[in-house]
Order: sequence, then structure tokens, then C-alpha cells
Amino acid sequence: MDHRRLLLLLIFSFSTVMLWDAWQKYNLPKAPPVVAAGTAEAPAPKPSSSLHTPLPEAPASVAAAAPEKTETVTIRTDLFTAEVSLQGGDIVRLDLKNYRDSVRKDKDFALFEPKHQYYAQSGLIGDGLPNHRTRFSVAPGKRELGDDAQELVLRLEAEASDGVRVAKIYTFKRGSYLIGLKHEIENAGKKELVAHAYYQLQRDVKAPDGESSMVSTFTGPAVFTDQEKFQKVSFSDIEAGKPKFATKADNGWIAMIQHYFASAWIPEPGLPREFYMRKLENTQTPAVAAGVIVPVPV
Repeated sequence: MDHRRLLLLLIFSFSTVMLWDAWQKYNLPKAPPVVAAGTAEAPAPKPSSSLHTPLPEAPASVAAAAPEKTETVTIRTDLFTAEVSLQGGDIVRLDLKNYRDSVRKDKDFALFEPKHQYYAQSGLIGDGLPNHRTRFSVAPGKRELGDDAQELVLRLEAEASDGVRVAKIYTFKRGSYLIGLKHEIENAGKKELVAHAYYQLQRDVKAPDGESSMVSTFTGPAVFTDQEKFQKVSFSDIEAGKPKFATKADNGWIAMIQHYFASAWIPEPGLPREFYMRKLENTQTPAVAAGVIVPVPV
């Protein structure tokens, strides 16, 4: 069964003239100038009862404890190189070809990477369904966007319980930092499924490398909704257990801002969602996760 798609808005620079169309439709205000692997033991989030309402059949659109060191699949496009871990099927490294590292100018800038435990993670919430700690297998296919190709598809598969099979399907397109993510759930069992999906960004609370001590820039999570607009949240507030942001809406997105760049999960407008932020336990260095939960029709 083909379920709601979400796009991971991987990266943009506030120094560019145009922001991405997906953000502009939410009237995004200009944000202030501004992920050694951690533990895999952070539990998946849980939705509240308000997300158990029936959903329309229209598809959704959009982009987490760190995976243990495990096998990865490397995807190369014209704009970036991404590493997808087979533990969880999450993006654990993202190197941007058009940007230089802030310290080593001979290297591409890495946004998602193990040093800051910065990862884009996702999973399903439901009885026996795979999450960001589940081992996936990878289907055969191309790993590099050819000169004449417009898109590349990566399919990951996992067995769930009671005859359920789940696939995570990433779609990478030429000339775009948007990555499509689609879950397919095949229920060959007799048991009815109740499922939610969560999409989260994990990062440690340290400042990015090369940040100037003379200029203060923001690094941390942010939420945008039509009702509450742009809300950035400090790492210290999350660690203290007192972050303030909109937690429920039928629109908006969750982001992680780092200096001049940001990553975001953007669910389809009209889809009920819950935003969350939390301090992670047992990581190599202090880290947080910021994410969104959406219901999945099965």
C-alpha cells in the first residue's frame, strides 16, 4: 500500500537570493543569520490520542538517536553526496558540492555528519513496525545520478511482524536539494494496523565548526505554523525541559538551523501533526531531537 510522502528539505543558504518554493508557500519569514556516531537507544516518539482521527486519502508531501556504525549506501547527485544508513534507513551524512568546509577549504561542507551527531531520521510507530533502529536491506539500483538522468530512486525494505513488509523509498532529483521520502506498507496478515510516522532531526548542542566569536548566530531547532509563525527554540530550553513552541497544527514544518544552513521535514498542508523536541540520553555528547508525528492510513 502506497502511503503519504514527505519531502526532506535538506539544505538552503540564507545568503542566496531565493528560498525554496516549499518554504515560500508558508510565507516563511527570514530567519536570523545563523548533525563519532551517538547511541541508537533513543526510543521512538509516541503520538497523542488526537492524532488517531480518520485521515483523507490524499498523499502527503515534504525531511532520530544516532545509528550505530553500520553499512551505508552512498548516493551521488549533481548537488550533494548523501550516505544512507541501513540501520533505520536514515541520512547520516550529507556533503554539499557547491560549498566549502568552514575550516578545511579543500573539502566539501558536510551538514549531516557524525561529529555533531546530525542526522535526518524517520520511522513508523505501531505494533512491530520498523523505526530508526531497524535493520533495512537495500534493493538493487543505481547509486549515482547519471548525466542524462533527472531522478534517482533508493528503495530500502524491512520485515515487520505478522506478515507486514515496509519499504522506505527516497527520491533524489537533479538540480534540487529536496529529497522525497515515501513509506510503503504491505499488510499480508490478518491483524489491522494502526500506524503513525515520525520524522526527526537529531543534533548535538555544540556550535558549528568555524563559527566566529565576534558574530552571534543561531543554531538549534525551529517550528513554523500558519498560526504561530516562525518559532526558534534554544538547546538550553530543550535540555531544561521547558521549550516553548506550537505542538499541534494541520500545517507547518520542523527544522534544524545551523549558521547559514537549515534542514527541515515538511508534511503536506492539512495533515494533522504533532511537533516535539526532547533531550536525548546516553549520547556521546549532549544532543537533542526535534521532530514531527503524522498519522498514516493503513
